[in-house]
Amino acid sequence: MNKLCFLVPVYNHTNGIRNTIARLQKYQRDCIVVNDGSDQPCHDAIATLAQSHDWLHVIHQPTNYGKGAAVKAGLQRAAELGFTHALQVDADEQHDLTAIPALIERSEAQPDATILGVPVFDASVPTIRHFSRYLTHVWVWINTLSLSIEDSMCGFRIYPLAATLDLFNSVKLGDRMDFDTEVLVRLHWRGMQFISVPVNTYYPVNGISHFRMVRDNWLITKMHTKLFFRMLPRLPLLLKRAFGG
Repeated sequence: MNKLCFLVPVYNHTNGIRNTIARLQKYQRDCIVVNDGSDQPCHDAIATLAQSHDWLHVIHQPTNYGKGAAVKAGLQRAAELGFTHALQVDADEQHDLTAIPALIERSEAQPDATILGVPVFDASVPTIRHFSRYLTHVWVWINTLSLSIEDSMCGFRIYPLAATLDLFNSVKLGDRMDFDTEVLVRLHWRGMQFISVPVNTYYPVNGISHFRMVRDNWLITKMHTKLFFRMLPRLPLLLKRAFGG
């Protein structure tokens, strides 16, 4: 039986974290909030929420280490607390959280799989962001020789903790926006199964994005290049998987 908690990494989403926690409350599950070095208003909002909700477990990072670092810290804490799975929910309010029961249902049916939210965008998505996501999708398909990871950038997913933490213990993963994709590719190389669930997604008006076009695109480009050359020695195994040999 899965023992699942929520995991919310947050950096300077003061209103977003309040709204996200309000939406999660009805599911009556523990939630780990990782404050990734947020400014004082967001820090105070998280502290107030923790005082009001005994199901929240808060990690305060002393500085902004990056989204990947926050997720890794949260997954480690989830395992320490005895959970078997963690459902990552970003605090930017882009994803329709009514999809949570569908993700949990898929995870309970296949507990060894990673469950991926796959965005269904409305007209609010910026064209450049949509195009950039597609480029990453292509690189992921190349580096896995598979279409099983439909979207590697969506921060709305369920991790099986044992397999994921075993990966963390054997390889150093990126700490920022490169993490979301790299962890899935490396899990795929280890034989992880992925199940996709469509999730309505939109970009809120005046929404806060911490994606830095130059820095994060450079990190992601380096990550794809590194994965490509690490994929080459695995090519025979990936080909065998792809063609059922």
